[in-house]
Amino acid sequence: MKQIIISKQDSLRIHKSILDAKKNNTIKKEDAERLLNELHSAKIVEPSEIPADVVTMNSVVKIHFENNKTVTEFKIVYPHEANIKEKRISIFSPVAAALIGYRVNDEIDWIVPSGMTKIIIDEIIYQPEAAGDFDL
Repeated sequence: MKQIIISKQDSLRIHKSILDAKKNNTIKKEDAERLLNELHSAKIVEPSEIPADVVTMNSVVKIHFENNKTVTEFKIVYPHEANIKEKRISIFSPVAAALIGYRVNDEIDWIVPSGMTKIIIDEIIYQPEAAGDFDL
């Protein structure tokens, strides 16, 4: 498995979101464990050291699924900010958890509710760190 890159700030906030969700029973145990495993295997860096082609929290990404060529674009957000109509997807969702820390053109094998799929990151339309927005 390829090592992902996460900012120190994102790592701390995602951990806190998971702890809060566990306390409130708003995350499945297996989803929490999968995301925590990703975080524990990640290379943690300062926000200013995140490469511009890495998916971070609050990034707007364009992806496609290899099995059906569906292209979609959305923003990865914390659970309290999620709104499917506004294309803001929670980090707790399988697709967002699959993408965090990976780079443009990476292909990620990930289990989603419908089974195994390959997700390809086509573009990062907006990344806070690349834009100098370190306080999001």
